[in-house]
Amino acid sequence: MNVISTTVLRNNLADSLKEITNKKDYLLVAKKGKVTSALVNIDLFEDLLALASKDYKNAIKKARQEYEEGNVLTHDQVFGDL
Repeated sequence: MNVISTTVLRNNLADSLKEITNKKDYLLVAKKGKVTSALVNIDLFEDLLALASKDYKNAIKKARQEYEEGNVLTHDQVFGDL
């Protein structure tokens, strides 16, 4: 687990942000030994926001149902002759 104390984060903020950006990852921030917050790469954060969206979840549910019912399109139907 990627846990960093607030003191270490404060003293190494630039390096910590670089690590998150390069690894597309996150850091959990601990204060007095207890994880209280997180620094998250923007791509991961946007993915998490999308997953929290009811519309997104409903679209996934609908797509799975259509697939299970055999309501799918072939490659040619979607893309035709390229």
